[in-house]
Amino acid sequence: MRAEYINPFIESLVTTFRTMLAQEVTRGEMWVKRDETPLHELSGVIGLSGKAVGSVVLSLSAELAMKAASHMLMDQITEVNDDVTDAVGELANMVAGAAKAQLAEYDMSVSLPNVITGTNHHIRFPSEVDPICIAFNCEWGPMVLEVGLASVAVPAEAS
Repeated sequence: MRAEYINPFIESLVTTFRTMLAQEVTRGEMWVKRDETPLHELSGVIGLSGKAVGSVVLSLSAELAMKAASHMLMDQITEVNDDVTDAVGELANMVAGAAKAQLAEYDMSVSLPNVITGTNHHIRFPSEVDPICIAFNCEWGPMVLEVGLASVAVPAEAS
């Protein structure tokens, strides 16, 4: 995977958490994903298509997801429910949408978010993609951003 795909998603995540949740995030380690199991209980998944294709996953701890939903809805949420999954989907959508704007040359479309919950759930990236995972932490808990994109060969126009 090309390095220029990663930075817009990192910048977008930091900005989204700062502006929408008043949370400063710190970046942790980065690694190439070798399995299908996210590290946390809730994963917002966004598909991307265009001149680059793949997926972006925002995997959050349940504690972080509940606190983010509580902040967004201005209500105290103490269990993972529909409001929490909606909030995770919306956060994934904001991160992917802002990054897409920085990757305009790839003419990408963003799918609607899907949210997968539970421990040991699986997310499959396209077979030709080796996703990059970046750990983050904030006052509310840990999260991982997974970005797996591959360039699509664009055929030359026939003369």
